[in-house]
Amino acid sequence: MTEHARGDTELRTDGERRAAEALDAAGIAYERTRHGRVSSLAEAAAARGIDPTDLLKTIVVRRGEDDHVLVLVPGDRTISWPRLRALLGVSRMSMPDAATALAVTGYERGTITPFGTTRTWPVVADERVRGHRVSIGGGGHGVGFTLDGDDLVRVLGATVADVTDPEA
Repeated sequence: MTEHARGDTELRTDGERRAAEALDAAGIAYERTRHGRVSSLAEAAAARGIDPTDLLKTIVVRRGEDDHVLVLVPGDRTISWPRLRALLGVSRMSMPDAATALAVTGYERGTITPFGTTRTWPVVADERVRGHRVSIGGGGHGVGFTLDGDDLVRVLGATVADVTDPEA
């Protein structure tokens, strides 16, 4: 079921509420889609009626002590660690465990979105995010927000760069 979020009163989790409020405050148009829990990215894309390339993964990356970055990665791609390290000017990076990702964003893995995080982190968007509609996590399991990729980049103040490779 796809809903236009304006006036939607069914914000089922605190994370979903925070994400929707942050999107509303950003003033950009979006649609919320609810589809229940899924077991893969391809299943989530099908449930949202989009191509897997347009479903963005929000990946938490640790670049230093209490220093994280959110990386927006198209569904059919993976982070290019050498290019991301070069972009951020660091020699080492890692992905935090699930508990740390929750602690630094306020979202469980599988629900992470750059909107409404409990702390504001810099965002890096792969260059393929621009120019079309994309879907991101909605702050709860089985919830997604679909919006214009250019609006997404703009309101987040994201750094845009080629930071991904095709998945093997």
